[in-house]
Amino acid sequence: MNASAKIRRLEEKAGRCKELLEKCTLCPRACGADRLAGARGRCGGGAVARVASASAHHGEEPPISGARGSGTVFFAGCAMRCVFCQNFPLSHYGTGNDAPPERLKERFLGLARRGVHNLNLVTGSHYVPQILEALLLALREGFDLPVLWNCSGYETVETLRLLDGVVDIYLPDFKLASAKAGREVAGAPDYPRVARAALVEMARQVGPLVVDDEGIARRGLVVRHLVLPGGRAGTRQVLGFIARRLPAGTAVSLMAQYTPYHEALGHPVLGRRITREEYAEAERLLEESGIEAGWRQEWEGEEQSTANSQQ
Repeated sequence: MNASAKIRRLEEKAGRCKELLEKCTLCPRACGADRLAGARGRCGGGAVARVASASAHHGEEPPISGARGSGTVFFAGCAMRCVFCQNFPLSHYGTGNDAPPERLKERFLGLARRGVHNLNLVTGSHYVPQILEALLLALREGFDLPVLWNCSGYETVETLRLLDGVVDIYLPDFKLASAKAGREVAGAPDYPRVARAALVEMARQVGPLVVDDEGIARRGLVVRHLVLPGGRAGTRQVLGFIARRLPAGTAVSLMAQYTPYHEALGHPVLGRRITREEYAEAERLLEESGIEAGWRQEWEGEEQSTANSQQ
């Protein structure tokens, strides 16, 4: 979608969705906080978006980082708050600075001036109205990067529909396949059901990954799956769902980088790295699923590489 079409789409959405903050149901927690009156939701978000960092990131999948990096904006707070979150100062404690729409717009434009390949919005679900307002301001000033939505997969279909025609690339996790794991990891037994519906909606909006002549992502869906110790992620079920229910050619990034952080330290299962055998089993399941598009990481034990290799 070109910039003028995005502006029209955002003008339709930005104004009317701000009222959602009065009784917030932006995320699946649906806590009902009146964020415009000063309350904070279960996500930790208030009336103004809070940003932890904005920089060119080179550690994403190859079509996303490319040679010039992905313009990554990390938002503070999170609906999931996984016990092992490596970004727990942001997600659990809200580390960052308030960014009203004008300031957020400047962050977006500043990244574009650095020549990054895309605008990578990380964990932004609880700030959708504020992000849409800032994007509208940026587009009016010539912003023209693909917009990438980088998230946990714990998204309501209703909120995702606010992003339809605005987001070009979806980069969700599909973390957990069972209600038991969702409860253990994030107090979210509904995670598998919510994530399945969210991925179907994302696929409806953008379809499989499309890259340009240089191999850089322009549109589409990439699903990340982090292999967890002791089979906690339910990798077989996750990959089976992707193979059966998402469009042929959907790209999967199989990740081996799990490291216990924060509340996972000392946990009887989640308190350790995955073994070589556990990741090899996940790779076998990926091959068995018939999914061909995507990437897998190289398992390197304690010195785990975060580099991605083509499947």
